[in-house]
Amino acid sequence: MKFLVLLCVVIILVILYLLCLKPNRSRTGSMKPFEEVYFAHRGLFDQKLAPENSLEAFRRAVEGGYGIELDVQLTADGQLVVFHDESLKRMCGVARKLWKCSYREICQYHLLDSGEQIPLFKDVLEIVNGKIPMIIEIKTTGDGIKTAKALSGYLENYTGIYCIESFDPQILHWYRKHYPKVIRGQLSTNYWLNESKQPIYVKIGMTNLLTNFYAKPDFIAYNYEYEHQLSLQLCHRLYHTELAAWTIRSPEALEQARKSFRIFIFDGFVPAGKLEKPVQKS
Repeated sequence: MKFLVLLCVVIILVILYLLCLKPNRSRTGSMKPFEEVYFAHRGLFDQKLAPENSLEAFRRAVEGGYGIELDVQLTADGQLVVFHDESLKRMCGVARKLWKCSYREICQYHLLDSGEQIPLFKDVLEIVNGKIPMIIEIKTTGDGIKTAKALSGYLENYTGIYCIESFDPQILHWYRKHYPKVIRGQLSTNYWLNESKQPIYVKIGMTNLLTNFYAKPDFIAYNYEYEHQLSLQLCHRLYHTELAAWTIRSPEALEQARKSFRIFIFDGFVPAGKLEKPVQKS
C-alpha cells in the first residue's frame, strides 16, 4: 500500500514538473527567420574602434549581414539605451549604475577608449531599419517592466524581424499579456554550475525552466555549455522548443552547439561560411 501511495506521489510530481516546463507551442516554425543568420553578440565589436553595443558595432553587423543581439535598459530619466552591464565601470570606467544616471549624464562618457558613446535604442533601430533580424534582451536592472513598456513603444510600428528575451519570466509574462504576437524567449543557464549567488529557489526554478508555464516562451536561449541539462533537453525533445545558444566564442564551440541548437549568438570570432542546418540528435 505504501508503495502505491509513493508511486502515485512520484507520478503526480513528474506530471507537475512536465506541466511547469511546457512552453508556448502555438507558433511552431515562427523562429525560422532567426535560424537563417548568425547573431553578433552586442554587435560585431572589437572593443577598440567598435566596442560592444555601440553604433559602429551594429553598423558592422548590418554590413556583414549578421543578425544582432543587443541589451536594453532605461536611464533614470526614462531614456531607452543599449547597454549590457548594470554598472558603467567596465565599459566607461565610472563606478555608477546606469539606471541611476540621466541620459545627459551618461553622454559625457565614452565606451572604453573609443569615440563611441552609449547609444539610444531609437538610433540603433535607424541603423538596422529592418535589414537584419534582432534579438533584444530586456535587462532586469532597474524596473524591467517599465523597460519592456518603453521598448514596446518603439517597436509597435516597426516592421522588421525581431524577438525579445529576458532572464526575468515576469517580463516575458508582461509581453505575453500585452503583446502576445511578439516572439519571446526565456534566457537561462545552469545556475548551480556557474557559481551564481542567486537564492536556492531561483537556482532551482531558472536552471530547470520551471517558470515556462507562466512565461510561455516561444524559444529558450540557454548557455550552450550546459546543453545536456535535463529540463532543456526535455523542452527540446518533448515539446520541440526552439533553442538559441549563447555565447559561442570559437569555431569549435559552434560545432559543439550545432548538436542541439538552431540559433547561434557569437562573439570573439566571425563564423566562416553560410549558416548550416544543425545536426539534430535522434
